[in-house]
Amino acid sequence: MTKVGARGHRVIGAGTGPLAEAARTPVSASTVAAPPEERHNQQMTTRRQNGLAACLFGLTLAAEIAAVSLALGVQRTDETLLYAIYSITLAGAGALILRAHPRHPIGWLFCGFALLNAVTADLAQGYALRAAQEDWPGSSAAEWINSTSWLPSGLGWILTFLLFPDGRLLGARWRIVPWVAGAGLALALPGWSLSPDRAPDYASGGNPLATNAVPTGALLAVGMALFVGALLASIASLIVRFRRSRGLERLQLKWFAFAAAAAGVILPLTFLLWYVTPAARVLAALALTALPIAACIAILRYRLYEIDVVINRTLVYGGLTIVLAGAYGGTILLLGTALGRQSAWATAAATLVAAVAFRPLRGRLQDAVDRRFNRARYGALRKMTAFLDALRAGRADPEQVVDLLRDVVCDPSVDILFRVAGDHYVDLQGAPVDELLADRRDRIPIERAGQRIGVVLHASADQEQLRLLRRLIEAGGLAIEIARLQVELRRQLAEVEASRARIVEAGNAERRRIERDLHDGAQQRLVSIGLALRHAQHGLRTGSTDNVIGTLDGAVEEVADAIDELRELAQGLPPSQLDAGLGPAFRELARRAPLPVEVNAPIDRFGPGIEAAAYFVGCEGLTNAIKHAQATWVTVSAVQQNGRLVVSVSDNGVGGAVLTHGSGLTGLHDRVATLGGTLRLESDQAAGTTLTAELPCGS
Repeated sequence: MTKVGARGHRVIGAGTGPLAEAARTPVSASTVAAPPEERHNQQMTTRRQNGLAACLFGLTLAAEIAAVSLALGVQRTDETLLYAIYSITLAGAGALILRAHPRHPIGWLFCGFALLNAVTADLAQGYALRAAQEDWPGSSAAEWINSTSWLPSGLGWILTFLLFPDGRLLGARWRIVPWVAGAGLALALPGWSLSPDRAPDYASGGNPLATNAVPTGALLAVGMALFVGALLASIASLIVRFRRSRGLERLQLKWFAFAAAAAGVILPLTFLLWYVTPAARVLAALALTALPIAACIAILRYRLYEIDVVINRTLVYGGLTIVLAGAYGGTILLLGTALGRQSAWATAAATLVAAVAFRPLRGRLQDAVDRRFNRARYGALRKMTAFLDALRAGRADPEQVVDLLRDVVCDPSVDILFRVAGDHYVDLQGAPVDELLADRRDRIPIERAGQRIGVVLHASADQEQLRLLRRLIEAGGLAIEIARLQVELRRQLAEVEASRARIVEAGNAERRRIERDLHDGAQQRLVSIGLALRHAQHGLRTGSTDNVIGTLDGAVEEVADAIDELRELAQGLPPSQLDAGLGPAFRELARRAPLPVEVNAPIDRFGPGIEAAAYFVGCEGLTNAIKHAQATWVTVSAVQQNGRLVVSVSDNGVGGAVLTHGSGLTGLHDRVATLGGTLRLESDQAAGTTLTAELPCGS
């Protein structure tokens, strides 16, 4: 891990690697079960190893501080700082890995090659540049060390790829690769460091150790062939290991593979552009710094971040950037050639092309990436797309989206609940779900326009399945929304049918009551009155008038009793005061009430059904306030607003009223709902009660 002089190459040689799950526990069972003396020795060994790792980190930090101090003012500041940050990051990652896993080879590789890079590359280069400027001794030697340091550091790449992720080789046949790499290094190092062709890497214009006595060209060619062959073999080892991996090991490998793939694309480009632009050196430093960071995450915190999402987005938006940049440049080139000097039109047209192509191109690239790198996600989204097409064509029911989700994520526990009034939930059949809090399944909220409309219950523990489920819920939003609307429609129809049934039953019960009361009461009295009158009539005809007066007096009393019974039977029917409107009817209610009642009512007239319903709302609210609320005042009001008659009864009572089945409010709710209105009850504890009905009354 090094860079050469002001015009030299730089190649980093330390790699990264995550641990397998089996190596994740710092203290093994055998350590716990060991005798106290042995455990003490092991703890001492661990402390010494941690101390050594901390010492290596400290030396790296000190070397980089010295290197930055020497290089500032004689080298590009961004290049100096970025490579210093890289070495410190590499050493820090190694120390963190060794703190958790003291014997992990990747941690020692990081610490060792970070120190090697800091001393032989950064510090040597800083001293060489400063010595050349200040005429210090040893400038040529420092340049020579710097120019050759990248070859030993390159061995770190090979060792890291071979040992990744558990610190062991993939198999016995891979043991030859490090030997081949060592042989290549032994041949290439003198071929590179003694070659007269390295003159451009030195400020003096010549290699101080150059010689023609050694076939440097042949040594470098053979050595680099072996070295590159070993590097390719180590990469092949990593690929084979990745293809064989499953579960947690694959999740760890993805982190390193992503960072290594990015470096594998960027580093060759920077190698070719090293002498062309200084930006190549900065880009190389950034790409290489990502390697220890990715390795540290993969080993210590691989579960915290969604690497699949990072890889997916990188591939999609990286490809999108390349294609759109090509389209933009091609459009400017073609239109610029055709339009001549009117370059503004060419730029505008190219921008328009890029903007129009962005969305469809992104979709195609996303499908291509999913098809190649995430077959499960691609297949699941294709199934959802096919289901939505069938839904639009009428070949599928929206409720089948639940079966699709269960099948795709292989979780039979997946279910969808929809939120209705308040925080109540219903299932796909509209049945209330009262035990939602007791359900131990995890929940994914479903939101539309910022409002929660339901939840998806599931028992998926795998993070990849969970991400897929969330994506499918997003993609299947149309089907879920249609299913919710159907459930809501079924609930409303069921409520209407139940309301109608209650109205019919109430009407029948009322008819039977009136018939019974008339038969048992007023009808019998009228028959008795008729018989008494006939008896009086008979007495008058025969001249027996002694008892006629008494008979007539009894008939008059019976008539009065019959009138009282008929008045009782008439209770609940619209009073005669409604003939003059709601105002007089409400004021009559207030006059008979045993507590102060304030009445506010319009002088306008409404339909008979509307006025009757409004009157019964006032009667029920006032009756409840008198009987149950312990109120000291009541307000009855009726206001016409936006084509609706809003009737409310408010009191200052104890509150706490609820709308229960079988109460007078239930029948009132049905009466109001029959007219297309709504009835609300607001009654908090110790805050009074307000009963409000909204009835459509036209403009």
